[in-house]
Amino acid sequence: MSETGNPLLSVNNIEVIYDHVILVLKGVSLELHEEGIVALLGANGAGKTTTLKAISNLLRAERGEVTKGNVRFRGERIEKLTPPELVKRGVVQVMEGRHCFEHLSVEENLLTGAYTRRAGRATIREDLEKVYEYFPRLWERRHSLAGYTSGGEQQMTAVGRALMARPSTILLDEPSMGLAPQVVEEIFAIVQNLNQKEKVSFILAEQNTMVALRYSSFGYILENGRVVMQGSAEELSRNEDVKEFYLGLGSSGRKSFRDVKHYRRRKRWLA
Repeated sequence: MSETGNPLLSVNNIEVIYDHVILVLKGVSLELHEEGIVALLGANGAGKTTTLKAISNLLRAERGEVTKGNVRFRGERIEKLTPPELVKRGVVQVMEGRHCFEHLSVEENLLTGAYTRRAGRATIREDLEKVYEYFPRLWERRHSLAGYTSGGEQQMTAVGRALMARPSTILLDEPSMGLAPQVVEEIFAIVQNLNQKEKVSFILAEQNTMVALRYSSFGYILENGRVVMQGSAEELSRNEDVKEFYLGLGSSGRKSFRDVKHYRRRKRWLA
């Protein structure tokens, strides 16, 4: 467990199958505690995005389903909820690839994030102003078409739109993908700020292990649809195997955990 006490969100030994045939997740378990930031790490194809979609109930659109295990939010099972119902509960996913409505302005994109809420114009405007406080660049580009903004600005728009739903939990998928290092640091710093000031909890699915661990408190490493290691961000950052396999600091290049001779002794990492 990442922290003591009951978790805000728990994924319990889930299996995910696509097209009734392809087994993608094989007994994945993880926990997110109130006001926490958890990093979900691993190479491309490890199962990070599938895990997030299993939580947010977006698998059905891709002919996927959770066939074993369960997902609980505030102690209640949520696998049967629709994505809009889950948003109303406070769980929002920011998809990989900075999905924006390109033909709408930045501000119109942000406002779509409040569509599930029954709030007056004054309240929505207050929330919009708060988003602009965290993302001042969006205030400058608020009248620009989202499709003509930079990759970093589109990522900020996607996160800002999620905030407009007033979530307690954000599932953030590959926020660093395709962005310059300086922009990546800026976005992660904003995530940390939102966590500390607005008390929003995050699960960050990331290939950029070094940056993700720097801004997280706890991490899980996925490989081939299984959790192969977990621990505090500090522990994972110091771990020699993580340094070699995921931080690129080893002398012999990146390997799979299954390539090392002592892998069998580490089966306790498997969910």
